[in-house]
Amino acid sequence: MKNIGFLSFGHWSDSPQSATRSARDTLLQSIDLAVAAEELGADGAYFRVHHFARQLASPFPLLAAAAARTSRIELGTGVIDMRYENPLYFAENAAAADLISGGRLQLGISRGSPEQVIAGYRYFGFEPPEGMSDADMARGHTQVLMEVLKGEGFAEPNPRPMFPNPPGPLPLEPHSPGLRDRIWWGAGSRATAEWTAEQGMNLMSSTLLTEDTGVPFHQLQAEQIQRFRDAWKEAGHEREPRVSVSRSIFPLVSDLDRAYFGHESRSTDQVGFLDGGSARFGRSYAAEPDVLVKELAEDEAIAAADTLLLTVPNQLGVDYNAHVIESLLTHVAPALGWR
Repeated sequence: MKNIGFLSFGHWSDSPQSATRSARDTLLQSIDLAVAAEELGADGAYFRVHHFARQLASPFPLLAAAAARTSRIELGTGVIDMRYENPLYFAENAAAADLISGGRLQLGISRGSPEQVIAGYRYFGFEPPEGMSDADMARGHTQVLMEVLKGEGFAEPNPRPMFPNPPGPLPLEPHSPGLRDRIWWGAGSRATAEWTAEQGMNLMSSTLLTEDTGVPFHQLQAEQIQRFRDAWKEAGHEREPRVSVSRSIFPLVSDLDRAYFGHESRSTDQVGFLDGGSARFGRSYAAEPDVLVKELAEDEAIAAADTLLLTVPNQLGVDYNAHVIESLLTHVAPALGWR
């Protein structure tokens, strides 16, 4: 068995070809797709977070709304850029949404990806301290977040408060027990995966690694996952960690599927440069179900992960994306032992 969910970038554009013409369209359709995915038997609904772009940006209202419309499916992010986040405000919002969901949030966070604007976090009021990079700042925010999610008191109470206080330092409220164990770090390299394990966070790995050793993407990602698991064991954490990978997978079962994604059947890994260094991008999968089963069976990283996130083309609408999810769950997953 493998957890299977979708990952939506939440794009919208005022174009005749787009089913999401506005932010409202994208938000409401995101909720509807989470409901549809749950009804189809999928395990997760995850959403990207990008600032200064016509994409989803404020995850917690969306997650809370989706939680109120669903009862079983996991709800998550992939990923929230911690350079932009006040960790205490993040913790309050996350705990509230998690309590509404009944403990179903799975929050992917990271140091962030290339942005639409230069140093956009500065507009949010954050500046790396002297001698620190923006990546250092993101990790610092994360360490504060992980500390306050413990639910322990740390703030000095007012001796003359508006309402009576319990004795001792005060924690943030609300607190959602277990949420701290459901934080994932979006790691783009093998070294970052090891750091993730040391911090006690789950590993979220996408279709991009910011390094290249010349081996196929799925093998490099499988090595990243193994290094994470080795570092987790060495750190001595008590619980078992979780690992997710994301993939673009399109079973071609209709003429519309072939029209949209038939060209992806020739997809291969790509190597390029990102943030001044080499990067390897994983291929997409698009084929008839029997061919997909053979190709996916050879993907070592999917085999090593417990969770698979399907990147969906949200601008094609809820019905089509539900069809893609259903096609994979029905025609591909059982043959691979995922169902």
